[in-house]
Amino acid sequence: MKNTVIFVLAGALLGIAIASLVVPPALSWYTAPGGLPQGAQIQALVQIPEVIRYSTGRLIRGQLIGAALGAIAGLVVAFLTRARTPTAPTMAGRPTGA
Repeated sequence: MKNTVIFVLAGALLGIAIASLVVPPALSWYTAPGGLPQGAQIQALVQIPEVIRYSTGRLIRGQLIGAALGAIAGLVVAFLTRARTPTAPTMAGRPTGA
């Protein structure tokens, strides 16, 4: 049981770390405007607090998803690598009694 918890927590931490590396570039790609001529400037008014709330919320949501996927992967690895307890051989086919 202890090893299973360790694998789940390690998987969750690994998922968070990977999400922290993947989500920001994906978020910037997703929100970048497309179809602008090369070197064109974007004229826009931006509410900075709203942008910060949006981007940090998306980053935290991505980390939560990464943690969940990592925990599931850690659970699978724990079940695949757990030591199998040897079972006692059955006495089928052997005569019983004196």
